[in-house]
Amino acid sequence: MQNVPLPLLRTAQADPAIPLPSYETAGAAGADIRANFPDAAGVVVAPGARALIPTGLAMAIPQGFEVQVRPRSGLALKHGIALVNSPGTIDSDYRGEVGIIILNTGTEPFEVTHGMRIAQLVLAPVVQAAFVETDSLDDTARGAGGFGSTGPA
Repeated sequence: MQNVPLPLLRTAQADPAIPLPSYETAGAAGADIRANFPDAAGVVVAPGARALIPTGLAMAIPQGFEVQVRPRSGLALKHGIALVNSPGTIDSDYRGEVGIIILNTGTEPFEVTHGMRIAQLVLAPVVQAAFVETDSLDDTARGAGGFGSTGPA
């Protein structure tokens, strides 16, 4: 497994006691990132509501990579906590604080506490397309068949 250095900077209001993102097991693809509220107060997210959760971290992602922000499966199963734009993308040229947009799809209010593991970060290589306009596309068995065109589940 390749290790790529990912410089992190704590923001001015970040609590330095909150751990940096970490891989919880040897085989983990995603590193857990934690909530880091400037006042350590946390927030309660009502059912159906969204919230932007601060992490207290900015990063210098190497060119040619992105960081994908993905939900934590335990929060999804147990509490209905999803990420609105999953997976989210942090581009290599962004240097601001990382915020995690959560959505409570559950039936009960959900409290995000200071230091809680709220999402996973996955460092991934990026390939940019060279968009080329053409007059026709090659044929395939599926053709232009859209949603549901390959049959029932």
